[in-house]
Parts: sequence; C-alpha cells; structure tokens
Amino acid sequence: MNKGYLALILHAHLPYIRHLNPDGALEEDWLYEAIIETYVPLLQMLIQLEKDEIPVRLSLSLTPPLLNMLSDQLLMDRFSKRLDLLCELAEKEVKRTTGSWPFSETALLYKDLLQNTRDCLQRYNNDLITGFRYYAEHGSLEILASAATHGFLPLMEVTPGCQKAQIFQGVAEHKRLFKKKPLGFWLPECGFIPGVDRLLADAGIRYFLTDTHGILHADVKPRYANYAPIYTTHSVAAFGRDLESSKQVWSATEGYPGDYDYRDFYRDIGYDLDYEYLRPLLDPIGIRKMTGFKYHRITGPSDYKEPYVPKNARAKAKLHAANFIFNREAQIKHLRGLMDRPPIIVAPYDAELFGHWWFEGPYFLEEVIRLAHNSSLLELITPGDYLALHPKNQVATPSASSWGYNGYNEVWLEGSNEWIYRHLHEAGWQLAKLAKQDEQSDLKRRILNQAARELLLAESSDWAFIMKTGTVADYAVKRTKEHLANFFSLLKSLDTPDIPLLERLESLNPIFPQIDYRIFA
Repeated sequence: MNKGYLALILHAHLPYIRHLNPDGALEEDWLYEAIIETYVPLLQMLIQLEKDEIPVRLSLSLTPPLLNMLSDQLLMDRFSKRLDLLCELAEKEVKRTTGSWPFSETALLYKDLLQNTRDCLQRYNNDLITGFRYYAEHGSLEILASAATHGFLPLMEVTPGCQKAQIFQGVAEHKRLFKKKPLGFWLPECGFIPGVDRLLADAGIRYFLTDTHGILHADVKPRYANYAPIYTTHSVAAFGRDLESSKQVWSATEGYPGDYDYRDFYRDIGYDLDYEYLRPLLDPIGIRKMTGFKYHRITGPSDYKEPYVPKNARAKAKLHAANFIFNREAQIKHLRGLMDRPPIIVAPYDAELFGHWWFEGPYFLEEVIRLAHNSSLLELITPGDYLALHPKNQVATPSASSWGYNGYNEVWLEGSNEWIYRHLHEAGWQLAKLAKQDEQSDLKRRILNQAARELLLAESSDWAFIMKTGTVADYAVKRTKEHLANFFSLLKSLDTPDIPLLERLESLNPIFPQIDYRIFA
C-alpha cells in the first residue's frame, strides 16, 4: 500500500487595520509583528528548503484583509520605518547585553532576525505576496482562498446575500492577486452550516476544511471518519481536522509550545527597560508596548522567569518535530490496517502560531518537513493533491460546526457581542435589496461599492471574537460601530450624494479595489 498522507495547512489572517492619522494605531503593530515573526520566517523556510533541494507541499490560506494590508503602500511604508527603529534598537541591545550570557546570544538572534526581514523585503521588492506567489507557481504551496473579511458564515444564514458576498469577494481577491482560480477555501473559524457548500460550488471551489465533528456528525456516517474527505451534495469536498495532531501543537498546557525551554511571549523589554531608552519605539502618547525583544523562557506557570537560551530552545524544537512525525507515522500504521485507501491526516493551524506566539514554531515546521521527506510511512500532501489521486469519495453533508470553543457558535454569539447582529442583518437586507435593482449611475455605484466595503469590514469575525475575549474590546466595538455608521450614512446619501464623505471613506478603507456591490444580490 502507498504511504499515508499528512496535510499541513496554515491559516494566515489578521483583521483589516488601517488608520489615516500619521502615527497609525497601536493595533497596526499586529501586522508588523506578524511580518517579522511569522510571514518572513515562513518565506525564509521555503527559500532554505528550496536551496537544500527538499521538496515541500504545504497548504496556506492567505485572507483578503491580510493580502490587502501587505499590498498597501501606506502600511508597508510605516512598517519600513518601524523596522528601521527596531534595527537601531537591536544594535543598542547587542551593546547593552555584551558579556552577559545568554542575553547576549538572544540579542544577536534578534539582530539577525531583523536583518533577515530587511533582506527578504529587498528580495521581493517590498512585496511579500510575490514571494508566496512564486512558491505557489513552483509547486511548494497550495494557496487557499478565504472569505472577504473573515466573516463568520453560520451567523449570516438569515442574510444569504452576505454569505454569498463574503465567499465571492474572497474568491475574486484571490484571482486578482494570484492570477488563478483557487481550489480550496478556508471557512473562517472553520465555521460551516449546510448551504454554504452550495455557494462554494457556485464560486468554483473544490474543497473546504471543517472541524472534526463536522465530519463525524454528518448526516451519513463517514466510512473513514475524518481520515478521508466526503463530498457534499453540491460536489464540494470537506476535509476534517485531526484532533490528535492539533492538540499536540495547539495546546498551551499539553502541547509543544508550552515547553519550559521555549521563549516566553509575555515578558518583553517594552515593559522592563527604562522609558527613555525605549522612547523611539513607544507610542507617541507614551504608552508602553511590546517590542519583540524577549529574553526569558516560559520556565513554569508562575511569574518567575529564567533566561532564554536559544540553543536549548532549538534543540527542543528539533526533538518535538521528531515526536510529531513519530506520532503521525504511528497513526498511519494504525489507520492503514483499517482502510482500503491511504489515510490523510489533516493538520490545520493558525499561521501566526508559528513564530509570533510560538517563537520556535518556524524551526519546528522546517524540521517536520525535512523529517517527512525522509519518512517511509508518510508523505506531505495538499487536499487538492489528494482529490486528484482519489477523486471518488463518499457523499454526505457535514453538520454545523466550528473550531471555536465547544465547537459551534458561542464565541461569536454571546452576551458581549450579540448586539451587533441585528444591525449587521438590517444592513445586509438593505444592501441585498439595492443590489437587485436596476443599474445605478456611476456616482451611486461608487457609493454602493463603498457601502459594500464598510458592511464587509463590519462583518469581520475578529470584532466579535475580541469582544468575547476582552483583550481590546473597546477597539472592536469602535470598529464595528464605525463601519456600520459609515454604511448607513452612505445609503442615506444616495439621493443627495455626500461627496466629501464618500472620498474620505474611499481613502480610509480602500480594501477590494475591484468590488461590485451587486455580489450581495
């Protein structure tokens, strides 16, 4: 029998954050941190593996908000300035920590990380999308599309026009930026509800991902559990997440990232060192924040932290990569005795886990790929590859599900965020009605296109999630209210156009340059 398969799927996503004030916003740092700690290291990993002639097959979801930010000149110019300041701080940190091991070793690591970021940006002319596109075209990556603004589709059931718009605009953005139709689609939060598969089929999508119970609780018992895809009645394949491989990487308590040798995320010099020393990197109003310079390891569950030792962390990541492959091989050995076809283990993760939250994650991932290359039992594959090899699959409809807490909708619909939906639904119904009307004038079309942008941005699942977690809840509430207010103001101006309002919003939120509001019809 052939080898079993392992599908590593990374979901790269950030909410669309772009502010016109000269200093931007603290939340823009989420993008800058992810570029340095996740997106560039992933590209560097691909570069190194290509250099070493190690074949790679990874799946990568790049969401439209992230892609639009990475291609936004304003944000990338701000990032370049941020990077310059970080490089200056790295030089100061190398001097400050000289003779103080292991802090000196970690300071040199950060200096190299930031220089590598500069080199990578130069390699791709400040356009990281070019890098991902190159590896997609050369067979290393299968890039999935995703919803326009990461809207949580199950809670849009009462506004099918909004479901459709999220999917169709997401696919359109993929085509615009990657010059080809996507095979796969990442459902935000793996949120599925029957009927979404019909819209995916209409958009030309071949497959999507669900959580484990979405497959296991399908209307027809799946013959191979979640170790092979099923086809919905609309001929779209659904792949289910493997719980075992997910837990080993995801869990902060039982998984690899919680190991005491790994870098502690929360201990940062932005809160430890002298204010004046850090002033160039801090918020203009003097708010302390993360710098990315972290010198301590997890150590244990208390606030006491021992110094971080990079070589020990690397050694542990290599050990964990070997354990990960060992466990996947054990799964495949077991499953091959139960199945009449090679099993596929689907292992999806947030891309930002690798590097940002788990600093050693990119090194772990690279080691996993190298070990998989030498394995006699498993082979890396993408869902699209698997369907090409095994086009005949069982027909069943997955159950409603998500990969959020408890597996359904409660993260995005509970006491802190339930108020948003009556407004989102009303906006969706109004825009769907207008989208079905006769052709509008050029000016009215501009107004409605911007209204569509504002509604899509208000629908981002990130805002409801943040309200639930309480991290920067005020910001999430503000963004939701602002986009909804912008939407309704634009609709009020249809008969008497408010040109200054329209131009201001087009400048503020220029996402989806080719949008057509009629996708809400």
